[in-house]
Amino acid sequence: MVVVGDWGFQNRLNRIIKPKSGRCVMLAIDHGYFGNIPGQLKCFTDMKPLFEYADALMLTRGMLRNCVPAELDVPIVLRVSAGASMLKELSNEEINVSIEDAIRLNVSAITCSIFVGGEYEKQSLMNLSKLVNFGQEYGIPVLAVTAVGREMVRDARYLGMASRMAAELGATFVKTYYCENFEEVTSICPAPVVIAGGKKIEERDALQMSKNAVEKGAKGVDMGRNIFQSDSPLGMIQAVRAIVHDNASVDEAYEIYKQGPKGL
Repeated sequence: MVVVGDWGFQNRLNRIIKPKSGRCVMLAIDHGYFGNIPGQLKCFTDMKPLFEYADALMLTRGMLRNCVPAELDVPIVLRVSAGASMLKELSNEEINVSIEDAIRLNVSAITCSIFVGGEYEKQSLMNLSKLVNFGQEYGIPVLAVTAVGREMVRDARYLGMASRMAAELGATFVKTYYCENFEEVTSICPAPVVIAGGKKIEERDALQMSKNAVEKGAKGVDMGRNIFQSDSPLGMIQAVRAIVHDNASVDEAYEIYKQGPKGL
């Protein structure tokens, strides 16, 4: 039995949340697993230039095997849950990847969504519990994603409760949405919290959100559409990194974004 905190576990976690800054910039590219393919992207091979600026990639095993070169030295946070498409009830998920396959893929963490308040809330919480057990046995950190259903409000009370529940169940770190009074979320959750980028917004607004989040206790961001749907994805991911790792101001980060090349 591997105890959380052993060398392998901590090494994997340190590859994602960098010890020097205590923060991380993850690139979320797992949208396709429930039928949400943003923009015109058919496969994420055209996103390869972004990979070197990400502390970790969050994606599915199919995209990892087909679209990420094996020689790339970037930590992987592997989504191991799946279920209905976005046309149905998203909370109806199950674990769909064996821990053996996750180990074969040499991932640094495994992840699933929990749907507190969703129709299949209990099932999603048990999915997370299974992952925590896998992680305990094999020394692999677990990220819990506090997914938000159609009827759920993105406020500090709900997101704080969901994040705390994830930590109580044993999640190593938690991904949730930024909201007003976000310090109420991070203060109640004993596990590190990273924010989701969410839907595409204006670049300066996304940078401001990132800045607000880390100032209110977040350990980083897991951003997808606000990077790869930007008119300058490379400039945007570098700008986000400057905020998260270098404590750059929003003005400084926005200048980095503006100086980035258009397109990939």
